[in-house]
Amino acid sequence: MRKLIIQIPCLNEEGTLPVTLADLPRHVEGFDTVEWLVIDDGSTDGTARVAAENGVDHIISLSHNQGLAKAFMTGIESALKLGADVIVNTDADNQYDASCIPDLVRPILEKRAQIVVGARPISEIEHFSPIKKILQRFGSWTVKLASDTTVTDAPSGFRAIHRDAAVQLNVFNRYTYTLETIIQAGRKNIPITSVPIRVNGDLRPSRLVKSVGSYVRRSLITIVRIFIVYSPLRFFSACAAVVAIPGTLMVLRFLYNYMAGHGSGNIQSLVLSSALLALAGILAMSGILAELIAVNRQLLEEVRIRQLQQELRSLSQAGRDGQPAETPGEPKKKAKARG
Repeated sequence: MRKLIIQIPCLNEEGTLPVTLADLPRHVEGFDTVEWLVIDDGSTDGTARVAAENGVDHIISLSHNQGLAKAFMTGIESALKLGADVIVNTDADNQYDASCIPDLVRPILEKRAQIVVGARPISEIEHFSPIKKILQRFGSWTVKLASDTTVTDAPSGFRAIHRDAAVQLNVFNRYTYTLETIIQAGRKNIPITSVPIRVNGDLRPSRLVKSVGSYVRRSLITIVRIFIVYSPLRFFSACAAVVAIPGTLMVLRFLYNYMAGHGSGNIQSLVLSSALLALAGILAMSGILAELIAVNRQLLEEVRIRQLQQELRSLSQAGRDGQPAETPGEPKKKAKARG
């Protein structure tokens, strides 16, 4: 019996959630069961109540707001423990056209991919500012560079994930999960692809983009952090090269002038070049240490994956034996919507 769970991370979405849920499918070709899961990320309004009233099957209420990435990962692990074969993640603001879900899961059903990202028509979205469109493309290009994947819309949150891929995901960033999960997929050789999707009109201002300045700052910090975490040796080596090149040129300039008999007037250049080369050496050593730390992180991720796989096997066995199994956060089971 193949199960699809559609998860929706929510924060104070009392007004938009009914619109989003009204468009979600209850039947998708290739699946015997389609269930809905809402992760209430510490909302202070009636988000959980509205979810229950609209027939959501599972509701997980976090005690306080922990960020979009944490809500996403809570949903992923809960969906796995609820027996999902494929998980579709969508936004509560109805940004993504739910009628595209069959297109989103098709590459997984056809075994062509284990993660599928919905690629929005960025240039055609009217409520996206020019700077946001540029940063969206820049973010996708950066992710391609860091992950060696061909995902065309990396910041898109509309994605389908096979259970075998979901077990391997682990997000460190509290701000967003979109870029980091793609990089992990590329580095762990998880088959990933994109499909074109449609979007709906804007129901409310973006919660992640409070201002252009804030969006630019957070995007740049996220991109730099991605390189530091996932390509530390490359990142610090590049920084070391940027510092070492002018330092080396200054040394050569000093030697040339010294050989020409004019070295006494260029001592300042020699001091500055020595400082730059010393800084380059420190950056290079930092890259080596960061690479060793990254290897340790990968080992810890492997331990987590094995623990989660063991837990899922135990839950599956308990289900076959007719014993009740609980999921993290004690999600409330709701009656399925009719019709």
